[in-house]
Amino acid sequence: MELYIEASNIECSEDRREISGKIVPIGTGEIGHTNLGGVSFEAGAITIEDPTKIKLLSQHDIKKPIGRMIASETRADGIYATFKLSRSTGGNDALVMAQEGLVSGLSIGADIIASKPSRDGHTVVSQAKIKEVSLVTEPAFKSAQVLEIAAEESAVEETLPTESEAATVEETTQAVEATPVEAAAVEAARPTVTATLQVKERTAPISSAQYLGASIKAAMGDDAARRMVLAADDSTATNTGLTLPTHLNTFITTQFAGRPAMDAVTKSGAVPQLTFTIPKLGTAATSAETAEGAAPSETGMTSTYDTITAKKYSSLNRVSFELLDFSNPAFEALLLDSMRKGYEKATDDAVLAAFAASGVQATGVAATAAGLQSFIATQSAAAYKGTGGDYASKLVASTDQWAAIQGYADTTGRALYSSEIPMNASGVASGTSTVGRVLGADLIVDHNITTAGIIDDSAFLVAPGSVYVWESPTTNLRVNVLTSGEVEINMYAYMAIYVSKAGAGVRRFNLV
Repeated sequence: MELYIEASNIECSEDRREISGKIVPIGTGEIGHTNLGGVSFEAGAITIEDPTKIKLLSQHDIKKPIGRMIASETRADGIYATFKLSRSTGGNDALVMAQEGLVSGLSIGADIIASKPSRDGHTVVSQAKIKEVSLVTEPAFKSAQVLEIAAEESAVEETLPTESEAATVEETTQAVEATPVEAAAVEAARPTVTATLQVKERTAPISSAQYLGASIKAAMGDDAARRMVLAADDSTATNTGLTLPTHLNTFITTQFAGRPAMDAVTKSGAVPQLTFTIPKLGTAATSAETAEGAAPSETGMTSTYDTITAKKYSSLNRVSFELLDFSNPAFEALLLDSMRKGYEKATDDAVLAAFAASGVQATGVAATAAGLQSFIATQSAAAYKGTGGDYASKLVASTDQWAAIQGYADTTGRALYSSEIPMNASGVASGTSTVGRVLGADLIVDHNITTAGIIDDSAFLVAPGSVYVWESPTTNLRVNVLTSGEVEINMYAYMAIYVSKAGAGVRRFNLV
């Protein structure tokens, strides 16, 4: 998975032709906006073994190298690096544009090796490898700061004016008086610059036939005809080849990231086998009042076990070599991200299905604030009693339930779920956050609950200690199909779900 992360600002010095600054923040929790969405880096996620092997590019264009990394340093707030600019035209242009503040960012291009989604939906990278660093226009990380830009004084040259600059001439009515000696010294030190001034001629509107004739003559070397064609071609309609639309690297998607229901269960590690068992209590030992000299009662403890079967969740895409080699932004990175989101949806759906299949249907309540309060009050007590002490502390709700909770108000119109600070407030639920608190339970909004409206199974009250999930790491496979010039890309993993204690720890919302 390829990732482009941008840092901000650049500093230069004028005697060494060097650019240095922070290229990426790590271990700070700062979120950057990248081609893959929100991304942050854990401490130690990136290491640079040999800085001299990393090139400095212009705007992530592999065809535009402008320098090479000569040193790097990992600090508490990120990775800092120094780059030596080449003496090429591109290196000179980059140095001038950095000094003038026209490019203000350093951006890394990296391969993600290990990552995980956060609760708020952004990606947390735990391991990545830097492929290149680029000098860019727009930064993504506000905290990154460039330290120095250095340019050799001997590299400063007199720049000839461009056509558009030469065509603009300003006259001034003020002059600075100087002594003859000072004037002679200034004149002797003044460089001689020779430039050709080209002025675009004004011309009356011409017909298409006249334009065609002038174009033919211009191609044969007629200078007057060339100037006529130049004067006529002055709009975007006649210069479509020079005003092509810009293709951005931002990829628009409607796929959700994250698995909200997984936050309401106990994660028990990797899948041990496709089929495995877990022991459970059959008959519990008891104790009773015993008279003096009498034999105590005996109740032997017994145990049984439940059998659990893991399921495989997999996806496959067949992609041509051409699409992988020439797509921009990189199709493979976008595909793997989309496959990961598809895996997250499938496994989250499986957990919700286990809630509905194994959970206990609650007593029917109305689709009102009072009904929600009755559901949580009665079912939290029932879950505690039925599981032998597990607290039903997670409320997994649909987006329709979320909308209703935000709209519940008291008789004066004040929101019941807006803040926990006022006295007697019921909890907190906000349109800008999919987590909150509802009558003492943690609110978890799950976009994968497909029920419409405040109906049966539109919410689940869950005791995390009663639901267990085992999950293997995801595996990515690539197989070249040489007969068709394609690549098959597969992503898969195994997951097992176990709702214990006869489902007493999962209480299903029931509309009366």
